[in-house]
Amino acid sequence: MAYRTRIKYSSEQKKELWDRWQRGDSLWEIGRFFDRPSSSIYGLLSPTGGIRPPDRKRSKQSLTLAEREEISRGIVVGLSIRRVAAKLNRPPSTISREIKRNQGTKRYRAASADQAAWDRSKRPKLCKLAKSRLLRLNVAKKLKQLWSPEQIAGWLRWKYPTEECNQVSHETIYKSLYIQARGVLKKELLQYLRTKRTIRRSKHSTMKKSGLGQIKDAVSISERPASVEDRAVPGHWEGDLIAGSKNSYIATLVERHTRYVMLAKVANKDTESVVNALIKQSKKLPAELYRSLTWDRGKELADHKRFSLATDIDVYFCDPHSPWQRGSNENTNRLLRQYYPKGTDLSLHSQAQLNRVARQLNERPRKTLDFRSPAERFNQCVATTT
Repeated sequence: MAYRTRIKYSSEQKKELWDRWQRGDSLWEIGRFFDRPSSSIYGLLSPTGGIRPPDRKRSKQSLTLAEREEISRGIVVGLSIRRVAAKLNRPPSTISREIKRNQGTKRYRAASADQAAWDRSKRPKLCKLAKSRLLRLNVAKKLKQLWSPEQIAGWLRWKYPTEECNQVSHETIYKSLYIQARGVLKKELLQYLRTKRTIRRSKHSTMKKSGLGQIKDAVSISERPASVEDRAVPGHWEGDLIAGSKNSYIATLVERHTRYVMLAKVANKDTESVVNALIKQSKKLPAELYRSLTWDRGKELADHKRFSLATDIDVYFCDPHSPWQRGSNENTNRLLRQYYPKGTDLSLHSQAQLNRVARQLNERPRKTLDFRSPAERFNQCVATTT
């Protein structure tokens, strides 16, 4: 069996690798470029969790190699530390420490001292989470409650508005999870992230969808009133199905103004089952809080006229291949994959179980709501209609 020779990646190759990863190329695509399997590329990215390490730079205050060579020459000709310091316009204490930490005047060598200083600079600096046990406990607790790092960071700013020591950015949380060399947050906490990835993907990496169906007499989203578009008025919903194994489905509904979530158990993907489930779900809300529904082009809502006739709710359909036109619903479907991973048999979950999951989502703070929860905002809307 023939084995490929092992590659020692040059600086240029590593730069190319990270450039491609940040552009959104997959592991397979990068591996194909370097003629290596995707597992080989993963091994290069995983130590830093898929987060590109910053380019290392010497501090402007550090001694340069030329200065260290001057120190070495001064030692050889017997100059005092003060004389050497004066020639370099450096404090004598700086020269003294440099010589002492590099084996003294008898064994000082400029090149080895310079390399040692460069190696010492690799030591990771403590991040904010490493300095505060209370902060680590707060972050770990909320991660276990399935909060996202951004939700945690926003909640901490709201909870401790005047205590900066108890606040941390979501980026620091992500880095502490993905870069295990930091030794701050346990690797096991990665399982509570929605994607459950072990390395971070580029924001330019996309997943493409296709195969949207055709709907007869569909009213285009372009005809939707402006009051729906700007989210100023509650009562306008976005909907879709998420699929599981064994031909099982759940209908997901998100209110655009409050981001309030409802989940409906559906018997099947056929339009009769879906429309029946949506009609039943609509009767749980006051008419003022369910005025329109925006759906994609899936054939499960082919019988949309029966739904509108039974509920007096207008239905609008997105343009083909434009899931971003139901952005709140798409985001919710991604959140739900944390509870129902692909391949899960969704038929095993009762409506009561779906309601519990929806309640959890509705009680999470949202950045777009100034880190208040959808439940708070929706209850305010209910109170004003009664």
